[in-house]
Amino acid sequence: MKSSKSAGIFRPFEDLKILLKGRPYCLKKDSFFSKQISSESKSDPAADLAVFKEAMADVKKIRRDNCTEKNSLAPNQLNYQKKVASEPLMQLESLVKNGAGFVVAHTPEYMEGKACNINPTVTERLHRGDFSIQGHIDLHGLSVNDAHQVFENFLRESIACGKRMVLVIHGRGLSSPAEPILKTKIYEWLTGGPWRKWVIAFSSARWCDGGAGATYVLLRQRPLPKRFRKKWKPE
Repeated sequence: MKSSKSAGIFRPFEDLKILLKGRPYCLKKDSFFSKQISSESKSDPAADLAVFKEAMADVKKIRRDNCTEKNSLAPNQLNYQKKVASEPLMQLESLVKNGAGFVVAHTPEYMEGKACNINPTVTERLHRGDFSIQGHIDLHGLSVNDAHQVFENFLRESIACGKRMVLVIHGRGLSSPAEPILKTKIYEWLTGGPWRKWVIAFSSARWCDGGAGATYVLLRQRPLPKRFRKKWKPE
């Protein structure tokens, strides 16, 4: 067979094309792949049923009362139930982290007092935080004598500056073998000392301001007249 070559173009299969036109080649109908496909496409229903029964021999029917039924509640009802279930955990977490929900007034460590002719709601408002803190002092780590001196200087300066509500931080005294020392002294100094004529009321602070380890003190602009001082009724 000679391959044609003209005008500088090499065409090696030119003669093969002519040869195939003259001798067409037909594929056999019964080839290996066609036999395999035809044999696989045919199935025996009886054999398939036998195989299925064998596979399902150990299967047991589930009782209807053990089935999990689809929840019939609406999406908003489901969300409400989830919220109600998680609310106690959220409140507990907020209490541990921030003290939210903890009322110092409901504990044995709470203390308060008010002068005569003072509305009983004043101590409630004081503890609730209705009055802004205009000054504070921290007596932690001081002895009783040093704390007394610092306390008096602080109140004297606060009154001179016209401050109405101050915060005294004294600690809860949990390390004391008996009663809290500084906390007890603060109570005595506010109710029995010379400062009682300047004190309208006092109460343990909120959790965020020190709780039972601190005391709000509401001061007067003018001292209480002498004839009323004997009527001081600390709570």
